[in-house]
Amino acid sequence: MNVFPGSAKRGYSPHFWQGNRFSPAPSISTTNMIPPGLMPDRIKSIGILSTFPPTPCGLATFSASLLRGLESIGVEEVNVVRVVDEDDDIKIWELDRRVISEWQLGSQTSEFQTTNVLNAHDAVFVQHEFGIFDGPDGANLLKILATVHAPIVTTLHTVPLHPTAHQKEVLESVIDLSHTSVTMTAMAHQRLIENYDVDPAKIVTIPHGATLPTATSIPPINAPRLLTWGLIGPGKGIEHAIRAIALLHLEHPDIHYLVAGRTHPKVLAHEGEKYRESLVALTHELGVDDHVTFDDSYRSLESLLELLAQTTCVVLPYDSIDQITSGVLVDAIAAGRPVVATRFPHAVELLATGAGMLCPHKDSRALAHAIHEVISSPLKLQQMHLLSTELAEEHSWNSVAARYFDIVNHPLSLETSAISL
Repeated sequence: MNVFPGSAKRGYSPHFWQGNRFSPAPSISTTNMIPPGLMPDRIKSIGILSTFPPTPCGLATFSASLLRGLESIGVEEVNVVRVVDEDDDIKIWELDRRVISEWQLGSQTSEFQTTNVLNAHDAVFVQHEFGIFDGPDGANLLKILATVHAPIVTTLHTVPLHPTAHQKEVLESVIDLSHTSVTMTAMAHQRLIENYDVDPAKIVTIPHGATLPTATSIPPINAPRLLTWGLIGPGKGIEHAIRAIALLHLEHPDIHYLVAGRTHPKVLAHEGEKYRESLVALTHELGVDDHVTFDDSYRSLESLLELLAQTTCVVLPYDSIDQITSGVLVDAIAAGRPVVATRFPHAVELLATGAGMLCPHKDSRALAHAIHEVISSPLKLQQMHLLSTELAEEHSWNSVAARYFDIVNHPLSLETSAISL
């Protein structure tokens, strides 16, 4: 019996491990693996394999929120195996008590330990994104997936539209080796089915979660406050938003744009603060220093929700035409804030109801026009707020966690756990 369809033709190819210490590919036994559908009667423990706070990245934030959601719906035990680089110097006893082990990339001993720890759980949730794991295109993750006996649910945070041949092979193998793979948008689901050699029955769609504020109010329109937040780096398109402010500030003299967030650690390691400094220089050049503020301080979830409550409109001017998931976008909608965004795939899908406005990429005039339309009309602002709040509940972490739990706790309900967004 071939437990993982397609694994004979991909996933165990020796070229996955060429060029590193694990060549040739190990011989992998599937004797103890649980075929799809053969689950424990009830899932009592879940192990999460992912980056995790204090690592500053989207997967870490996602995993921490999913963990809290699983606990809140009554999962008895949720633990984390934290993925860390070799140079990570944070001691495990300094971390959240639910981080019970770490996979130190580059360590074969740590890799072996990771498998053992995950196998002590009834189910395993993996967060996947290219660049997180070691090996070519993160291919060393495949050895972990192939030696974990518990059913695996893998969340796909990236589904490239135009992958390299090797990226495609790795992602297809990740899906082969998982009981179920989760996309967070219908567009990503469709992309997988159409462009990758995968079994459609193993793919479900569950939206990205968000923390819902205890109450939402209509966004303030007097002295409009615009916000972009998250890890900063080239490709965020913030320069286009600053140019939009330069086009708006004479007509809206009280407008203010806050760029909140630290520089992405990988960008910081390679380029320093070059991008942020270029943005500051641009505000000087355009004469909008009084209308643009940069804040790189750390914000807790509570302080972020407070900041969103003071915000008129969230601006997401991303350059990417391929971004299928944005936690920032979901958080903005959950807080009832109108969004002005470029036409990246997740924004096109989530804002289709009218909860925001879409603009062409790298077009400051289009951004300025959309922002003007939002902040100049109290009626439009209120309508967008109401449409956002209607979307919020299905994105609550409790709702999202329940859908993930249903996948492994009620395997016969796989089809009903898939939703169309």
